[in-house]
Parts: sequence; C-alpha cells; structure tokens
Amino acid sequence: MKNNKIITIDGPSASGKGSLAKSLARELNFLLLDSGLLYRAYSYSFIQTGNHSDAVNFFSELLIENVLGEMKVFEDKNEITSFLRDEKVAKSASKISSEKETRDNLITFQRNLINENGLVADGRDMGTVVFPDAATKIFLNADVEIRAKRRLLELQKSNQDVNMRDLIEDIRLRDKADQAREISPLIAAEDSIELDSTNLTPQEVLKKALGIYRIQTAES
Repeated sequence: MKNNKIITIDGPSASGKGSLAKSLARELNFLLLDSGLLYRAYSYSFIQTGNHSDAVNFFSELLIENVLGEMKVFEDKNEITSFLRDEKVAKSASKISSEKETRDNLITFQRNLINENGLVADGRDMGTVVFPDAATKIFLNADVEIRAKRRLLELQKSNQDVNMRDLIEDIRLRDKADQAREISPLIAAEDSIELDSTNLTPQEVLKKALGIYRIQTAES
C-alpha cells in the first residue's frame, strides 16, 4: 500500500533536489529529510574515527533536527551544517556513501523519520530503496552545464574558490560513479515521474511538483 505522506525526490548532483524538497516541505508543512547532508554528517563521523563501528557511535552523538524547515546538524551544541556543505566534505561523502556499511547504518535512521504529518526526502535512492512505498516519487534532472552553474553560484555564496570547468567535470564524474555503483545506484524508480528543471525557475519546479503530488495521492 502506498504512503500518501511520503514524497521522494531523487536525481543527480545539483539538479535542484534540495531546494525543491525544502519548498515542498514548507508548502505542505512536512518534515524534511536532506539525505545528502545526512551522508555528509556520517562521512564526517567516519573521518573523525577511521572505521564504521566507531563512526556509528560518533554519528549517534550528533544532533540532527529540523529547524525552520531545514535540516541542521550540531556537534556539542555547535552547528556544523555549513562546514558539512563544503565541497571537500561532499567528495568524501560521495566515496563513503557508496559503501554498504554506510547505507546499512543510515537506512533505519532515515525510515524512523516517517511521521503522521508527512515527510519530503531528497537523495539518490529515496524512491528505489529507502521509501519504496512512497505515493509520490519525483526524479529531478537538468543539463550538466545548468547544474554546474547552480553549484558555482551556491559555492560562491559561501566564499569557496571554484571554477566552472572543474565543476562540470566533477559533476560528470560524480554522475558516472553514482550510476555505476553496485549498491543503491542512481536510477529513477519505475513508478517515479521525471521532472526536468533545466529551463524552469524554482517557483515553476515547485508548482509542477505540487501538481504531481496531488495527482499521485489522488490515485493511490
């Protein structure tokens, strides 16, 4: 039976999943699951400890909660969300997230976020592995150049030194790795609706996503 209170948004890096998920969560008053941030937090835990057994314990000590419609991560009462969004942490998380131990250690945490009010989950395997019973599944995509431009603007806002050519190459390599990995590869769920955000504004993407949600939940 499909769960009308779960919306999954999967897709490649910088396709706009995070922005859409936040907007949907706020619009519908649903809880937000930013799985990318979650994996970065686990990657940070792994870097601090050096192995999965200790990383699980370290991760369990982090405070991860929704604050004003966004997922935040705290270590010893200090917020480390911005640090976790650094591009270096992202590359480390991409590597560690492909390991079976990582995904096994986080899947229960993610499923425990299911609640009566609703959940919007964005990532790469939300609709295929983590929440296969979600009534609304969206696969969000965009041209690689547009995605690189979005990432460039995002990183520039946080004063990170990057260039367009490197970002395009990095995104292409990350796409290839995500699609080819043995465990939870990046693929669209069979019952997902593909949404191309290349030529759409964030407001237009949100409008289309809300339309998909209303149609999907009406049919389930």
